[in-house]
Amino acid sequence: MNVILIITDTMRRDHLGFYGNESIHTPNLDRLASESCIFENAYAASFPTVPNRYDVMTGRFGFVEFDWSPLPPKATVISEVLGQAGFTTMMIADTPHILQRGYHFDRGFSGWEWIRGQENDRWRTAPKDPDLPAAPEKLRSPFSTVKQHLRNTASRRSEADCFCARTMATACDWLEENADQDFFLYVDTFDPHEPWDPPQWYVDLYDPGYEGEEVKYPVYGPADYLSEAELKHMRALYAGEVTLVDAWVGRLLSRVEQLGLMDNTAIIYTTDHGFFHGEHNLTGKSIIWEGGHADAKLYSEVARIPLLIRLPEGPRGERLEAYAQPPDYAPTILELMGVEAPETVQGMSLGPIMRGEQAQTRPFAITTAGLAHDPSGGRPTTITEGEWSLIYSGSPDAPVMHHLTSAVDSVTRPAAVVTDNVPSPELYHLPTDPAQKYNVYEESRDVAVKLHADHVRFLESLGLEEEYLRHRRGL
Repeated sequence: MNVILIITDTMRRDHLGFYGNESIHTPNLDRLASESCIFENAYAASFPTVPNRYDVMTGRFGFVEFDWSPLPPKATVISEVLGQAGFTTMMIADTPHILQRGYHFDRGFSGWEWIRGQENDRWRTAPKDPDLPAAPEKLRSPFSTVKQHLRNTASRRSEADCFCARTMATACDWLEENADQDFFLYVDTFDPHEPWDPPQWYVDLYDPGYEGEEVKYPVYGPADYLSEAELKHMRALYAGEVTLVDAWVGRLLSRVEQLGLMDNTAIIYTTDHGFFHGEHNLTGKSIIWEGGHADAKLYSEVARIPLLIRLPEGPRGERLEAYAQPPDYAPTILELMGVEAPETVQGMSLGPIMRGEQAQTRPFAITTAGLAHDPSGGRPTTITEGEWSLIYSGSPDAPVMHHLTSAVDSVTRPAAVVTDNVPSPELYHLPTDPAQKYNVYEESRDVAVKLHADHVRFLESLGLEEEYLRHRRGL
C-alpha cells in the first residue's frame, strides 16, 4: 500500500465542516472525511511546528528529549525506515522551519522539494520596503517577518501562485511521474498559518466590504488591542485561508483519484495545532512571551486537532473516540505499508483502532512544549483525560527561569514569564464547559490530582530525566 500524508499547518479543528462548522467552506476535506475514519480525540503532542514534525517523523514523544532545533543526526526517521524497505519516499513542503537553517527534516527521503517563500524565508529582496497592511504595533514582527513575507509575495499574480497552491500542484506533478512506484508521499504546507493573504474573493466570503486595517499577522498576546471590526476581519482572513487550503488539497485528492490510486493508497490528513482568534482574550498560540504578556496556555482551540485516515477498503465516515497523537502516525504508516516499526518508536499504530480490534491507544493525551533542556517551571502542559482537561505549568515551588527560545519561527528571542511564580493549575469539565471558561480546580481537586499523577507516570515511562521531571511532581 502507498501512503500520502498531508499536513496543513495551524488548521483549527472547529473551522472544518466535518467537525461541525456550518459557516466556513471546506467541501473537499468534508468529502475526504466522508470516506475516512474521523478521529474525534486527536490532540497535539509536542508543540509547536518543529517539535510536532519531530513526533511525526520519529514516532516519539519529542517533548521529553527535543525542543525547537535541527533534526538530530542519530534520530531514526520514518523516511529512512521506508527507504530501506524499498519504498520511494518524497517530501514536498513549503513549511520553512523544518528545512531552513540546517534543520534537515528532509533527511532520508528519496527526493524532496522546498517551495520557497513562506513567512520569514529569506527568499526575495525586493521591494526593499513594502507597505505594512496595518499599524506595526498590531503586527507580530512587522519589520522582519511581515515585510519579508510581503517581498516574497510581491510577484504573485494569480491564485496558482499562492504557496499552498504551488505545493499541492507540485505534489500532483510528482504523482503523475511516480504513480507506478510503491511510495510514501509527505506533503506539508504552512497555510493556513499566518500571515494570512488569500485572494480577496476568499476573504469576501466571510467579511465583504471591509475597509479597515488588515491584521494579517497579529501580535501574540491579549486580543483587546483589536477593535471588534478588526477582530472580525482577522477571523475572515483566516477563514479565507482555510477555504483556499481546502480548494488546493481538493486538487491533490482529485489527482489521486484521476490516477487510479485510491484503491491502493491510504491518505492521512492532519495539522500540528490551532490558533486563538480572540478566545480567552488571546491572539496567537505561542509558548513565547511578547510585550510583557504571560504565556498563552494550550486550550482546546490550540491543542485539539483534526485527523482523518482514509483506507482503500476501510470504514467510511466512522467517528472514533480513541485518543490519537502525532507519535502514532509513524507506526500507523509503517503498519499500513507492511514494515516493522523500529524499537525507537513510542507511539502506537492506529490500525487496530480503525479495524475495531481495540478501543483506545492510551487513556489520555498530553500536549506540551518541550520539557527537556530547561529545568524550570512555567511551561504549560495540557492533560486531557475523559471528560476533563488539566492545564498544569509545573510544581508551585519550581523556579521560573528566563531563557532564550527559537520557537515559533526560528528567531531567537527571550522567553520569560512576567511573574515570579509558576501559574496555578486550571481544570475544566469539557462536556459542560467545552470553551474552557470555568476553572473548577478548587472544587474538583481530586480529579486534578489523578490527572497530574497519570501525567507524571507517563513522563517517567518516556524517560524524562529527573533533572526536569522533579519540577513537575508537585501540584
